[in-house]
Parts: sequence; structure tokens; C-alpha cells
Amino acid sequence: MTLAPPPQGEYVPGARHGQLITTAGMTSRVRGVAQLVGTIGAELTKEDGLRAVRVAAENAADAVAGLLRPGETVSQCLRLTVYLVCAPGFTEHSAMADAASAYLRQRWGAAALGPRTAIGVANLPGGQPAEVEVTAIARRYR
Repeated sequence: MTLAPPPQGEYVPGARHGQLITTAGMTSRVRGVAQLVGTIGAELTKEDGLRAVRVAAENAADAVAGLLRPGETVSQCLRLTVYLVCAPGFTEHSAMADAASAYLRQRWGAAALGPRTAIGVANLPGGQPAEVEVTAIARRYR
């Protein structure tokens, strides 16, 4: 069974209501340790940023998986939000968010390609360069 990343504060990694599953914002921590810290386009390269987004997406998908019941999978991704800490003038937010979309599509199939928002922010918890949130619908296997 896939385990959701442990919370870094007083919250749960995800919540479920009926078939709707939503996650907390997930960063690029692995076993609680930040993999990358810094600003994309300054201390971090674009490739570093893509890696941070992918790990954050993996963590968000694991949080969803932790709430799936036996015999269920994700039928649809309703919302993918990617927050990025980028240097002034950096404008490749959508390309960075593609790393999250690609990972979710690989894991869940074409259903993972739902609406998406990529947002540039001043900073994120722990100095992380990326944070990913997912809202998905669960369904039984056919």
C-alpha cells in the first residue's frame, strides 16, 4: 500500500468526501527531508525545478492513493495546482507544471489531465521551490 507523506504540521495529507479526494499541498520532501531548497531560475536550474515538481506530484498522488479503498482507482483529476518559487522574470510556470501533469498521466492515465493552474509565489514552506495540490475522483475498477 502506498503511504502518504507524513504531515509537517497540524493537518492531514488528504481528505475524502464520497468519491472526492483532495490533498494538502505537497512539496518535494522524501521521508520528511527536503530534496531541493531555493528559487527556480536563481539558486536552482529549470531541471532542478522540474525534479522538485515531479517529487511533489508523486507525494500528492501518494496522498490520494492513501485514501483509495480496495478495488478503486482515480477516474478523473478535477484540479491540479502547482505553486512555484521562481526568480523575477521567470515565465516558464506552465512548462514546470507539465512535470506534474506528466507524472499523474503516467500513474493514472489520460484521466489525470484535468484543469491545471501554475502559480508563482514568493516562498513556500521550508524554502521548497514547488508545491502540488490535487483534487481527484475515485471509482471502482471495472
